[in-house]
Amino acid sequence: MLGGPVYIAFIRFAISLMGVIVLYSLMGKSRYSFRKTIFCCGCFSVTMLLAACIWYVIDWQSCIKAVAFVMYIGFCIFAVRIGTDPIPLAIYKLALIFYLLAVFLISGIEVAIIFFQGNVWADIITRILLIVAMAFFIDKKIKSSIMEFGFYVENELDHFSISIMIISILFGIGFIMNPNAMKEQTPYRLLVILTNFFLTGALQLLVFRLYLHIGKENEYRKENQLMQMNHRLLERNVELLEEAVESGKRIRHDARHHNAVIAEFARRGQKEELLQYLKEYEKEMDESIRETICSNSAINNILSTYTRKARKEQIKVELNVELSGELAIPSIDLVTILANAYENAIYGCMEVKKKEKDKECFIHLILKRKKNKIVICCSNTCKKEVKLQNGRPKPEATGGIGVLSIIKTAEKFEGEYDFRNDNGVFSFRLIMNIPLLQGSA
Repeated sequence: MLGGPVYIAFIRFAISLMGVIVLYSLMGKSRYSFRKTIFCCGCFSVTMLLAACIWYVIDWQSCIKAVAFVMYIGFCIFAVRIGTDPIPLAIYKLALIFYLLAVFLISGIEVAIIFFQGNVWADIITRILLIVAMAFFIDKKIKSSIMEFGFYVENELDHFSISIMIISILFGIGFIMNPNAMKEQTPYRLLVILTNFFLTGALQLLVFRLYLHIGKENEYRKENQLMQMNHRLLERNVELLEEAVESGKRIRHDARHHNAVIAEFARRGQKEELLQYLKEYEKEMDESIRETICSNSAINNILSTYTRKARKEQIKVELNVELSGELAIPSIDLVTILANAYENAIYGCMEVKKKEKDKECFIHLILKRKKNKIVICCSNTCKKEVKLQNGRPKPEATGGIGVLSIIKTAEKFEGEYDFRNDNGVFSFRLIMNIPLLQGSA
């Protein structure tokens, strides 16, 4: 069944190779232009087909046993070279294509043997029909899902999962594609083939569903963190409003007493005492004026609120804020970054104080503008055992809030950031581009 003239072998090799290239191209993107990609695929195909035909002529028995694996290994190297997918995602797609390759190869042979007495053209036509059906299904049903799924695989798929998946698929399909395994055409042999196809297909589907679910869970977690961040910002705004209301009540209450004292001094004609009292009152008013940290009211309010909160927790705070000129960055974006960074810093200090009550904790926040850049640095005391994962602090190290919000906002303005733990001093650094104002050069 697998023998025959060399031109028949060439047709089979060409159909299988073209099928693999077409199916893979539907799920990935080339790093080259369309014309260059076609040229590269053509050169690769001619090289592989000539090598396979020469091998077939020299030793057809060894060729039919291993040519599919050898050609596919060559295709894997070629696909990784011209594709844009990261290695984990490329491995997943290649494993899926390998499974589809086994399906149309074995199905073509089995259909020809069972229904057409081993007719070679029945095998070839079956392969073509299956490849067309697979390509149509991928293009219409799962192409967009695989493209979206790529991000989750790239970020979540670990090396252990990749290894187990590849080993399982290779063992399953390798058994099916071994022409020496169970040569007798029995119902049991067909059952074994179908079972292997089912198990390897189920493994592919399991990996797809698992990491799709993990990816969606992470998206939900990010949305939840954004909601919690917004909730905390609203809480801080409520605190500011409550402080303003209480301050207004206190001013009105004190004003009545001051007016009464001033009126009494006036009735008695005590001018010197009145002037002295007014000086003391003016001094008291100057001391009660809220510290101005920044000319931007939104940033000033949020920094003032968190600074009071930090000092209430006996945390030493040092602020170095220099913002000048009109900013094209919306205040809400800067507030998002500053509020989350400041809150995480306070949380880190409080965690240290729980462990060492007499430990002196500090927060040092820098916010400066350098030409068309915004520079934000925040350093604070933290636990020495705080670890980073993928260059970011784990949620338990920051109270579970803020890091994703900071990163999302920073990336919005092409920002570069990093997080470090230098032996108990946690540092967050960020540089963001300031968009040009409309009409500016």
